[in-house]
Amino acid sequence: MTGPGMRTATTIEGSSGNWAEIIAFACEAEKLGLDICWVAEAWGSDAPSPLGYLAARTETMLLGSAVIQVGTRSPVVIAQTAMTLAHLSGGRFLLGLGVSGPQVLEGLHGVPFAHPLARMRETVQIVRSVFTGEKVRFTGSQYRIPLPGGDGRPMRVSLPPTSVPVYLAALSPKMLELTGEIADGWLGTSFVPEGADAYFTHLDAGLARTGRTRADLDICQGAEVNVVDEAHLPDVLASRKKELAFSLGGMGSGTSNFYNDAYSRRPRRRRRPGRR
Repeated sequence: MTGPGMRTATTIEGSSGNWAEIIAFACEAEKLGLDICWVAEAWGSDAPSPLGYLAARTETMLLGSAVIQVGTRSPVVIAQTAMTLAHLSGGRFLLGLGVSGPQVLEGLHGVPFAHPLARMRETVQIVRSVFTGEKVRFTGSQYRIPLPGGDGRPMRVSLPPTSVPVYLAALSPKMLELTGEIADGWLGTSFVPEGADAYFTHLDAGLARTGRTRADLDICQGAEVNVVDEAHLPDVLASRKKELAFSLGGMGSGTSNFYNDAYSRRPRRRRRPGRR
């Protein structure tokens, strides 16, 4: 992870259901000096619930959603959640957002996946508007607040105004450009240093649109580290191969898989002469 100096982070998710162990792990991570704990959300546990609990169990570590899935909640609910967690944690919350994919949005939530780029852009605009404490008024291609033609009038949330950094999880070129243009940070994945240009070319293009540089974007990218003895190394490698295969083939359909596309954009490594 890079940004204002090198920082360390961990990610937790509750698919196992063993929350006592997961929370103990996160609390121990804080004691060991880790800077951030990100909480994942996919088709298992939600992210805000454990984040609220961790806000009470930790004191110094930053807490972030990685990610809240845009489209599963209204933008105002996302903003209310972020503001609540920011106040609960004493200003330690980072709002990570992602568009997910059609398999989750349409297959699990029954929400159309169409226009993810516009949905993300408008969500960030609305969320930041709510943060100010002003009445919410917005007219876009995906959201209109208040809904026209009804009895609704512009309203403000009753929470004290607060500023929460917004991070976008991005893999596709257009979403990477949007991240560089509007986000406070980038949540990256499927990253290999030798293929960094597949990401930074697009991030830089978005940053340039608003006169920013990489120094203005908190780049959250890292490597997974497993500390095991040599006897257990084959088991760890076998597990990682399964996870990678799932990302490449199971995290999308035959027509839409952002993880597979991201890996495919990287230049293939050339074999050295004589190596097989």
